[in-house]
Amino acid sequence: MTPAELKNQVEQGKDRFFFTRKTMRFFGDTMRNYGVKDAGEVWELYRKHPVNHGLSSSAYFDKKTYRRVFAKS
Repeated sequence: MTPAELKNQVEQGKDRFFFTRKTMRFFGDTMRNYGVKDAGEVWELYRKHPVNHGLSSSAYFDKKTYRRVFAKS
């Protein structure tokens, strides 16, 4: 899975806002700065380099539904 493939799958679902130009510009992100790892039941979308204000956290997407998944606390 590449970042572009993940973006395509996510945009076909309900979480379209995640990869919009406006959202990515707000955080200082580019598609070139993303990488994807297999994290078991989810895909981990990680940043290769920190963006605005040192933000470097990952986002997780369910492998079946491609909806964003948040860690349970």
